Amino acid sequence: MATPTTRRKQLGYALRYLREQAGLGQEEAGSHVGKRQGRIAEIESGQRVVSADDLATLLKVYRVTDQSRIDLLTELRRDNSHRGRWNGHRATYPEQFRMFVDLEEDADLIRTVGAEVIPGIVQCEEYVRAMYEERSRFENALSVEDFVRARLERHEILDKADAPELLVVMSESALRRMQGGAEVMRAQIDYLITLSRRPNTQIQVLPFRTRTYHGAFVSFRFTILRIPTPGAAGPLEVVYLDQLVDFRYLEDKTDITAHDRLWHRLSAAALSPEDTRAFMGEVARDY
Repeated sequence: MATPTTRRKQLGYALRYLREQAGLGQEEAGSHVGKRQGRIAEIESGQRVVSADDLATLLKVYRVTDQSRIDLLTELRRDNSHRGRWNGHRATYPEQFRMFVDLEEDADLIRTVGAEVIPGIVQCEEYVRAMYEERSRFENALSVEDFVRARLERHEILDKADAPELLVVMSESALRRMQGGAEVMRAQIDYLITLSRRPNTQIQVLPFRTRTYHGAFVSFRFTILRIPTPGAAGPLEVVYLDQLVDFRYLEDKTDITAHDRLWHRLSAAALSPEDTRAFMGEVARDY
């Protein structure tokens, strides 16, 4: 079963699709359930749980009569809380990042771009430990072991029976930027090479020498998640961006399209998966 966050996002996405199909704006839809336009926006973005009564009313307003669809959306509404989910070592995640962890767990396609740091989903234990040991020197944070366990737990989605397709493009700088020492970096690159041979994983490196259509875009870090959503709305897509103290989730079609195009440009400019393995082997020997 999908995580509570994903179910809430799926429901909001489906409701937005049904509203648009009915030709209604958010303000007009809200008037039928006594809610302001902003409340409907929060429901459609997955930020707020819709009540059972409001859901039933909205489905009538949107002229949804198929009982199987009504049952499906009603089921998505159930148990959308996070009670008990973020205890223990999972509490190391900042609250704004927890949505990403949930969506990542339920995605069937993950496309990520890395610049100076190896993307988290493909970091080996030695690399993670080196990063958080350094971080713990400057921050009053939880234990290094909690951080390491939380990060490695995310890797488990790659071993599921229905593991997502993982596509990674990273700058050569991610391979060259030292974390820990040479031994750690060799272990990380060996791990990347091993992962890249999995049928559901593709890793590409963008070498320094490779020209791109706009050099500045190589420094961008972003992840595009695709989450299957039942019904006619099609899959939910979310772009995730993070900076030092800012976590952003983009769901507007224009934003999705722009990042999708950038992804394809960077992937086309990067080395092929086979050439990437050879290139990473050369970098590992440099360490």
